[in-house]
Amino acid sequence: MLAVGSLLLSGCSFADLPRFGWPEGITPQAQRMQYFWSSAFIAALCVGVLVWGLMFWAFIVYHKRKSGPLYPKQTKENLPLELVYTFVPFLMVGVLFYFTVTTENFALEEQPNPDVTVEVTAFKWNWEFSYPGTSVPGGGEVHTIGTSDEIPLLVLPANKLVQYNLRSKDVIHSFWTIDFLFKRDVFPYPEQNQSVNHFQNTIEQTGAFVGRCAELCGTYHSAMSFEVRAVPENIYNDYLDLRQTVNPATGQPFSAADALSAIGTRDPSCGELCAPLATTTYPLDTNRQAKSESLPQQVGGN
Repeated sequence: MLAVGSLLLSGCSFADLPRFGWPEGITPQAQRMQYFWSSAFIAALCVGVLVWGLMFWAFIVYHKRKSGPLYPKQTKENLPLELVYTFVPFLMVGVLFYFTVTTENFALEEQPNPDVTVEVTAFKWNWEFSYPGTSVPGGGEVHTIGTSDEIPLLVLPANKLVQYNLRSKDVIHSFWTIDFLFKRDVFPYPEQNQSVNHFQNTIEQTGAFVGRCAELCGTYHSAMSFEVRAVPENIYNDYLDLRQTVNPATGQPFSAADALSAIGTRDPSCGELCAPLATTTYPLDTNRQAKSESLPQQVGGN
């Protein structure tokens, strides 16, 4: 009853059983890490069951009786057994080390010619995303800059190899898309800091995925959010094409929101993938005076 009650009260789900608490990821790298975690968990559970079984077997079989000699017979040493006890842990650590390294190498592997390259620039306290090789009327590359009023959208094609080049304008930040199950610190002057400022992955499903800064970087660190919008390749191509043209309604190059709205108007099936604003998070009002004024007046008491 105690075991069943513990299981029911734990809130566990059989749907999560193969992952043993590991979050679901959307990239091959995340899935590879999940396989490693699940395998290590099962191996640890098997070792634990074996050790628990031996412990309880010894407790029961060799329980000291009130009368009679001490049982089992005591020995000072057993060299073969001690060698086994030493070799087996070393073997387990070696196997665990091998799969840790191979999984890490897979997660950090980079191909020479990615399908898409994006420049990610972090600054206090927001993000800028630009697409090398593109050009907008008036000069410059297609880029999106977040503000305190609007979450920046990083629009990417699903099922394509993407390279992220990271750089900070001021202090150390951290680029963390939660569903990637991966984050990397963003340094100013990465060349001088001898830091790796890029990584690659493939987003295997469409959707909107929230991103955060995972390095405490100052006053509005908690407001430093972004959204990765993974879309089909045709929508991505339409998005970049529009971003490189002038919006007749404004006389300015299409913004990210305007481009997505235009695509959604032409293709209603696009749905939330073409939502002009972030759907996974919201901007934080950095006006503290406005925040305090918006609070309801307290009536009576403390």
